[in-house]
Amino acid sequence: MPGHETLFEDIDSMDPDRYARHLSANVVMRFGNSDPVVGRVSVRDAWAGFCADLRGVRHDLVERWEAGPTTIVEALVTYTRTDDSTVTVPVVTIYRADGVLIDDYRIFIDLAPLFAKRG
Repeated sequence: MPGHETLFEDIDSMDPDRYARHLSANVVMRFGNSDPVVGRVSVRDAWAGFCADLRGVRHDLVERWEAGPTTIVEALVTYTRTDDSTVTVPVVTIYRADGVLIDDYRIFIDLAPLFAKRG
């Protein structure tokens, strides 16, 4: 991933500032079917809020494709809940970086298993 070799490592750190350093000031991020989040600070804050209810996140990359400024990544993401149980789900992320920083970030994932009632 030209210029973003540490993107998923930085996401997995659960440090919102490490993730945000990859994003342009006017980035648009869309997570699943949620409304788009606009701006680096707003995306950073959205990620921080999501992480608040988790103990860990780990992406295991399956495949990556690049086409001009666009990178497509297929991965398995494992979430560790606060009770130390884990859930692994497939995810596809598409991001575009016309310059050095990411301008458009899209995450296609079904998080229903993460929020499913346990027990």
